[in-house]
Amino acid sequence: MARVVRNSKFRHVFGQAAKKQDCYENIRITKSAWDSTFCSVNPKFLAIITESAGGGAFLVLPLDKIGRIDRDVPLVTGHKAAVLDIAWCPHNDNVIASGSEDCTVKVWQIPDGGLTSSNLTQAAVDLVAHQRRVGQVLWHPSALNILLSAGGDMKIFIWNVGKATILSTIDCHPEVILSVSWNYNGSRIVTSCKDKIFRIINPRNGHVIKSAMGHQGAKPARAIYLRDGRIFSTGFSRMSERQYALWDGDLGNALTMEELDSSNGILFPFYDEDTGLIFLCGKGDSTIRYFEYTPEAPYIHYINTYSSSDPQRGMGVMPKRGMNIATCEIARFYKLLNNGLCEVISFTVPRKSELFQEDLYPDTTAEEHAITADEWIDGKDANPRLVSVRDLNSGSKSQSNTSSGGLGTINGNQKQEVVFGKSSSNQKTSPNSTQNSSPQKSANGGSGGLQQGQHVDNEFIEKLVEEMRRVKIIVKGHERRIKTLEERLSQYEAPVDDLDD
Repeated sequence: MARVVRNSKFRHVFGQAAKKQDCYENIRITKSAWDSTFCSVNPKFLAIITESAGGGAFLVLPLDKIGRIDRDVPLVTGHKAAVLDIAWCPHNDNVIASGSEDCTVKVWQIPDGGLTSSNLTQAAVDLVAHQRRVGQVLWHPSALNILLSAGGDMKIFIWNVGKATILSTIDCHPEVILSVSWNYNGSRIVTSCKDKIFRIINPRNGHVIKSAMGHQGAKPARAIYLRDGRIFSTGFSRMSERQYALWDGDLGNALTMEELDSSNGILFPFYDEDTGLIFLCGKGDSTIRYFEYTPEAPYIHYINTYSSSDPQRGMGVMPKRGMNIATCEIARFYKLLNNGLCEVISFTVPRKSELFQEDLYPDTTAEEHAITADEWIDGKDANPRLVSVRDLNSGSKSQSNTSSGGLGTINGNQKQEVVFGKSSSNQKTSPNSTQNSSPQKSANGGSGGLQQGQHVDNEFIEKLVEEMRRVKIIVKGHERRIKTLEERLSQYEAPVDDLDD
């Protein structure tokens, strides 16, 4: 009987690393042994935790600042001990949270264009409550200014960042918390703990809704929520073999559990809620496995493995708002190597047509929040706002002011709310759409709209923008080469003058 091949549009997805000149070099990546990805990225900035003497620091770079990074590049340096985790705010691309060994959580406002002159030492908000190191920070997917932090004191705090106040305290874990994940609308969280138990918790009151034994191995496990409420986890068996598993929403028996290999690196799962793809990146591995999740058995379908020669120390993934739709890119990873290189790996679906592929790009999470912090703590739940990927890349939306929402100050006991979100009337555009909208503005005397009767072929504009981006990369490469040749030539200028005499 002939074997039937499962029909899937992602069956031929492949990963390809960018050329070295299009990556980020000479980064002093942290040597911390903490189980973190050490990297976070959004459509504007790349953030990487770095080594720092006498305190904690992380690097923030604009995405277009590729190539060799200067040793004296400005850093975000406000923590008194090593930074363990960082996370960009999903509702403002200029806001990032960090957790540190100094027991504090800090929220930073990054200026447009990144840090240019000096280190950023003053945080917008300081959140102090943990008694031990803060190992994880995680933003709420749809509510404005809601931040979760998990520490070595076995406590989870839910913060209203705008007022620097604690909304709820979760104190139900007997041992170290290994991972935390929000569900799709932020009404539940799932945690994995060193006691090998997964817990589904109501984040508003800390009540444990359901708990069950997870993976049997002693090494760390991680659990994440899928869009439909099921839970995907990675961990180890009793024989220390790496596993992945899928659980139903009440943590009953595992729907599926498969063994992968016998490596000892922790598997970090990255889930694309738009396409159902799951990427597994092992710490110390040189491979990225990717699978497709479907609601029907056998649920998890292996697609392929991306392999390279260099092991990964950390990993960051670009949100769907930052994808390059012209090349049918569906995922982009930023892989940290031990030699100080941040390698960009793009996963694409091979398509011959250059038109927008609607089946690959369903509506994705927008930058606007769906509800406020007060509405959330009062019991209201809402799915994240969605936006058309085509609109993000066509330039049809006006660009919002990334510094909008004036920052308040927090002095003494008086807490003035700090607004980090975007106005719902302004839609954030991706870098490509910003470039696309500029020619329209200049052609219409500064107006963002088209004059009556004027027609613009969006596909043609996308091609022009993509070609312009490639030319810029080539020019930057030539500039670096010219600088290198000039430095070499300067070593021979004196001997040449002597010969002329």
